[in-house]
Amino acid sequence: MQVAHGDYLISDDPARLDVSAIHAYLGRSYWAEGIPLETVTRALQGSLCLGLYAVDGAQVGLVRIISDYATFAYVCDVYVLEAHRGRGLAQAGMKAALDHPKLQGLRRLNLVTRDAHGLYGRFGFTSVARPERYMEKLTPNAYRKPVVGA
Repeated sequence: MQVAHGDYLISDDPARLDVSAIHAYLGRSYWAEGIPLETVTRALQGSLCLGLYAVDGAQVGLVRIISDYATFAYVCDVYVLEAHRGRGLAQAGMKAALDHPKLQGLRRLNLVTRDAHGLYGRFGFTSVARPERYMEKLTPNAYRKPVVGA
């Protein structure tokens, strides 16, 4: 699948993904700070990824979806590099992801965000209706190396 957005291209071709560029961004993001390259590589291999690419082919963003492709999907690792923001790329990437043939007919899509509620609200995402039903097992320092001798 490929979708043009102005001078940019959105593609689900896994061969186009620039794992090093993705790792560089995620490693400094608030949600995956310090994530190891090997973890990013495994995560990408087990997900539907839509890369956002500039006219020169450089990867400038990502929308990653974890799904069983039948009932459920989790939207994660959505980003656009700072120099390419303000061009509607996050919105175009989300639209392309939600229109993707593999993600049609799902019962539930989830995501977690600190500051992009406006973006996701445009696509029908709302706060969890029954938060008392949701549970999580969170390991907030999963990507930090243990201190030797501690």
